[in-house]
Amino acid sequence: MSRPEHIGPPELFYNDSEAVKYTNNTRIIEIQMSMSARAIELLNLPEDQPSFILDVGCGSGLSGEGITEAGHYWVGMDISPSMLEIAVERETDGDVILSDIGEGVPFRAGSFDGVISISVLQWLCNADKVSHNPFKRLKRFFTMLYSSMRSGGRAVFQVYPESPKQMELITEQATRCGFTGGVVVDFPNSTKAKKIFLCLFAGTPVGNYQLPQGLGNENENTIQYSNDRFTGKKRKRNGDVSRKEWIQNKKQKMRAKGKDVTADSKYTARKRKPKF
Repeated sequence: MSRPEHIGPPELFYNDSEAVKYTNNTRIIEIQMSMSARAIELLNLPEDQPSFILDVGCGSGLSGEGITEAGHYWVGMDISPSMLEIAVERETDGDVILSDIGEGVPFRAGSFDGVISISVLQWLCNADKVSHNPFKRLKRFFTMLYSSMRSGGRAVFQVYPESPKQMELITEQATRCGFTGGVVVDFPNSTKAKKIFLCLFAGTPVGNYQLPQGLGNENENTIQYSNDRFTGKKRKRNGDVSRKEWIQNKKQKMRAKGKDVTADSKYTARKRKPKF
């Protein structure tokens, strides 16, 4: 099944018919609401007073309904006119703006207490036009988003990265623009239920706040940003299989594929002295 961002740019993919189908699909509504609720939970906003939240890629306002139910105010921005028309028809509580997030966030500094985004950031990694450069679009978005948030504010992005390299591209641009934070993974061992959330802080987090633990596993499913890199290689072995047995099994598999393999001998898997 093709990813939506591979079919066409978002303003064309989410046309009138697709926008209606998306908004009226009960399964999509359920998923969207649950992910919005989880994103708001990860924001960890004060419970004693309402906050002002930016919904990046608000679509037809499904995620905005989750913000309203949590007792907060919100403004949404989206690139699809069809989606925003439905949001207006549904009389959502938040204001909506037609805008391309790759061109930046058109709000004054310190406007928002928090930011959420559901299934949007991966769209910026595609070059839908000749003038589009994913590096520059991500940088412009995160730079202006950082400015529009109050100091210590949090942003939570639920993303569907196509590859680890794409996720690295997104996090790298975010950190270059001043954000700190990390990745929270819910249900990492499930193919369908697995969800990835990029949790960012604009400046120093308020209080002694740490990344929360991901759902669905007793182990901590969080990835902190680090400048350290592992450059070595780990040899993968199955159980307690010795080096010689592992090499012999591998050679046997190669022979089964019809490839020429050196015959086994008493020197097979022997450790060799380093050459000087």
